[in-house]
Amino acid sequence: MPHQLRFERRLRWLAVGIVLPGSAVALGLLWLGAYDSRIRWSLTIFILVTNALGVAALLHRVVFPLQTLANLLGGLREGDFATRARGAVRDDALGEVLIEANALAETLRGQRMGAVDASALLRTVMAELEVAVFAFDDTSRLQLVNRAGETLLRRPAEQLLGRTADELRLGEGLAGEPNRTLTMTFPGGVGRYGLRRTAFRQGGKPHGLLVLTDLSRALREEERQAWQRLLRVLGHELNNSLAPIKSIAASLEQLLQREPLPDDWREDTRSGLGIISARTDSLARFLDGYARLSRLPPPRTVRLDLAALIHRVAELEQRVPVTVEPGPPVEISADLDQLEQLLINLVRNAAEAGLEMTGAGSPPTDPTPGTERIIPSLNPSAPAVCLSWQRADGEIRITVADFGPGLANPANLFVPFFTTKARGSGIGLTLCRQIAEAHGGTLTLENQVPGPGCLASLRLPISIEPRNGQF
Repeated sequence: MPHQLRFERRLRWLAVGIVLPGSAVALGLLWLGAYDSRIRWSLTIFILVTNALGVAALLHRVVFPLQTLANLLGGLREGDFATRARGAVRDDALGEVLIEANALAETLRGQRMGAVDASALLRTVMAELEVAVFAFDDTSRLQLVNRAGETLLRRPAEQLLGRTADELRLGEGLAGEPNRTLTMTFPGGVGRYGLRRTAFRQGGKPHGLLVLTDLSRALREEERQAWQRLLRVLGHELNNSLAPIKSIAASLEQLLQREPLPDDWREDTRSGLGIISARTDSLARFLDGYARLSRLPPPRTVRLDLAALIHRVAELEQRVPVTVEPGPPVEISADLDQLEQLLINLVRNAAEAGLEMTGAGSPPTDPTPGTERIIPSLNPSAPAVCLSWQRADGEIRITVADFGPGLANPANLFVPFFTTKARGSGIGLTLCRQIAEAHGGTLTLENQVPGPGCLASLRLPISIEPRNGQF
């Protein structure tokens, strides 16, 4: 391969080649003409010096901007985005190049500032996360750990980075299912952890991101709150029964200690023992309800005609009028006994709420447009319950609406044994929600807007749909 001349040499020889013919002709005419020798030498020196200066000026005007551009690009390659090329003007070929180079430097500077800000934000977020985050390279060596991860492993990042997952007791997390719950032991804690694993690429190589969430603390807090709610309701129920039993027992003891006994002591004793028996029966029902709540069997699903089931449940309530709004034909897979008991409980609660409003006013018949208010097609002066169902987004929504006083304390609706009824057990809604969740659905209760009344919504997945409207 022939030797390649440098750009400056090629440019210099090109300039010499441009000025050489004219200079040769001028010198030839000068020396062949009848001129004085001093004039000849003076003009010869002038022509040669002028040509040399012209070639040097041309080289400077071309090479210097290119050197400036090379320095600018070198600075960009090294990460220096503050350098700018001078002499960048429009309507000039070289100026346009310099303008674009300066614009490139400004763009890269903005991107770098954005990357720095994003990196700082990411580090801040990673440091404040309560979950432990670990990033491993393709050799299972730790490349990134946040503050929660350092706390979990009880070592600073400087002592953790570069170690393998097995050395950190995290090898189990890099294998198996990417999303699961594990019982793990670390220097910083022992308990159940929610594991999430995902993959990403950096530098063209695969990496793994491991996130560990300590579930023990959240579970313990939820368990503590559940026990507090349960004990509060249990204490309330037990005190309601034991207080009158203790009081009546003390009164009967005092009565039997009198000498002589009063004439009506038999009647008073019989009445007191009757009250004690009633309260013990109430406690027995309470404990029986608790047992039923804890022994709910898993659902045994069969194919059900939803419309027929809803109409059958509506016919069971005889205390108040119950209407059933028409809905789409749908067949679902569910436990007949459990789902029927759920709907019976909801309808019974709605009927009892409506009975509380008897004589207290009639439900309005012109609700505000756009609300979810359900108005039954009945005499508005009578308490009523309305059943309806709709299908949307792959699930069925069954609603039970009443026009009672509404929910005074929605926070305690599903607390076991909490009740506002004189003879209520406080397990009906809790049992209903357990049945709904066992079928993969949800149960919610909310006040109707505008009131009065409450709206119970049961959402169940549709596992089997009718064909051509036939079952």
